[in-house]
Amino acid sequence: MNMQPTTSTVQAPPPCTSMADTGLTPVMMRDILLKTMFRMNLEIVSALEKVLAVPNRVVQELMDDCRGQGLVEALGTLHANSGGEMGYRLSDAGKARALDALSQSEYYGAMPVPMADYGAQVKRQSVRDIQITRDQLTSAMGHLILPPALLDHLGPAVGSGRSILMYGPPGNGKSSISNGIRDALGDKIYIPRAVEYNGQVITVYDPIVHSRAEEIVDDPNSLRRTSNKFDKRYVLCERPTVITGGELTLDMLDLKYNPTARTYTAPLQFKSAGGVFIVDDLGRQAEPPQALINRWIVPLEENKDILALQSGEKFEVPFDTLVIFSTNFHPNEIFDKAALRRIFFKIKIDGPDQEGFLKIFAMVARKKGMPLDEAALVHLLKTKYPTIGDIYANYQPVFLIDQMISICEFEGIPYQMSPELIDRAWANMFVSEEHIEH
Repeated sequence: MNMQPTTSTVQAPPPCTSMADTGLTPVMMRDILLKTMFRMNLEIVSALEKVLAVPNRVVQELMDDCRGQGLVEALGTLHANSGGEMGYRLSDAGKARALDALSQSEYYGAMPVPMADYGAQVKRQSVRDIQITRDQLTSAMGHLILPPALLDHLGPAVGSGRSILMYGPPGNGKSSISNGIRDALGDKIYIPRAVEYNGQVITVYDPIVHSRAEEIVDDPNSLRRTSNKFDKRYVLCERPTVITGGELTLDMLDLKYNPTARTYTAPLQFKSAGGVFIVDDLGRQAEPPQALINRWIVPLEENKDILALQSGEKFEVPFDTLVIFSTNFHPNEIFDKAALRRIFFKIKIDGPDQEGFLKIFAMVARKKGMPLDEAALVHLLKTKYPTIGDIYANYQPVFLIDQMISICEFEGIPYQMSPELIDRAWANMFVSEEHIEH
């Protein structure tokens, strides 16, 4: 069974065939061309085509316009590294214009995508249009032992593309489930290298956040070239996932302005568009959970976010993200009722019962090559767990078995479990209550 949706389910942004198709003003395109030639010392159209991420004919059209304005000069075809192509260089007027443009913004390279065009592409590849089946979700969660009832709740939540709050005691796999949800999405979308709003450029594509997909290479002997026919200002990527924890602050959700380069970088939730934004360990941040949720109210309800430029001008951007909040606190402790109402799905992730614990323990032991021992298991269940009220957690089997493996390796004995090794492993899982003199 193939759990991965195919790339063809997402409509690609159509390629540009002219300057007008880019949706950008001729002046902005001209300045980006001049700045790129100046900063990267590029002289031929084919090299500029790759950097500017627009087709050869568009670069040539732009170059011809610049020649007409006296900003570039033709070098001919007989200079080094031209490969028979016409070479170009900036004239004195072109250098002056490039420097003037750089003083306003250091951005150069790939032509940006207008915000309106990007919004249209977001709709074409919306995370809310993904159809998640039980088999896909089960396969993505295959490394976890989950009660069937939990999948009953998770499936509709993920398929809706709406916000999810997972809560419950620590160590029961909320983070692992979040990652499994991400893996279940499976398909690919198009991420813009940069977007443009009101003449300002905001960089979006981030190799740290976005995992670039392998591009299909056409058969050179084929008469029809079918792959990679899309606007190269976008990068084909896996659906993105942004994971934040205790380090999350409200200003991380705002545009980042670099005053030296006079350029903007998209905030985290913008970079996660079309994918998943996971807020792990909610309640551990410096900001109160209620303040964080208040920041998300408009995006979660209206599928749009509000960002602000340095000038103070505010503008709308698409918000198409599956937001997953994960917390060890009970929701009533950290949110008011109005905030809870705006989180569409609230799912409790509890620890396993004894039967579930034993299943996880046996699965982990088998995976790690640790033979099971009946006396050790009886000792664990009858002697150790009653001391903590028979409360089981999903992390405990991995912890205990890893501890016993470390002890066996240190002692130079084959992997094994025994009541004595259980006691030594258990001692590292909990810290006894005692007063330490300072």
